[in-house]
Amino acid sequence: MATANIYLNFNGNCEEAFNFYRSVFGGEFGSINRFNEMPPQDAAQAMPEELGNQIMHISLPMEGNTVLMGSDVGIDWAPHFQPGNNFSISVNVNGREEADRVYNALSENGNSTMPMADTFWGDYFGMCTDQFGINWMVSGVGMTSSES
Repeated sequence: MATANIYLNFNGNCEEAFNFYRSVFGGEFGSINRFNEMPPQDAAQAMPEELGNQIMHISLPMEGNTVLMGSDVGIDWAPHFQPGNNFSISVNVNGREEADRVYNALSENGNSTMPMADTFWGDYFGMCTDQFGINWMVSGVGMTSSES
C-alpha cells in the first residue's frame, strides 16, 4: 500500500518557511539535509556556497501519519519554478517493482523529470510530471540496488 504526502518547493527560503511551519504545528524536524551534503556529480562543477547551504530535503512529521516535506529548488530538476507549481505529491511504496509500476503509470503521456534510480540516501527514487501537470516523487523506501 502506498502513502502520500505533500512536498513543497521553495526558491531559497525553505528553512525559513519550515521554521515557521514548526512554530505553527509543533514537533521536531525528522530530517534536514543540505545540498552541500550530496556527493559531487562532477569535480569540475563546484557548487556555489550559497546553494550548498540551502535545503535539499526537510521533513516535519505531523499528526495522523502526515509528513510535510520540502526543498529549495531552481537547479536542473526545477527550472520552471514559480509560485503555484511549487509542490509535488510524494508517494512511498514498498519495493522496486511497485515503485517502477507507479512511476511508469504516472509518467505515461507526461514527463520524466528524474528516472527511477538508486540514491545516495538509500531509496530507489524518481520524479515525473503526469499528463495533467501534477508533479510526483516516487520512492521505494530503503530499496537500494543490493536488494534488487
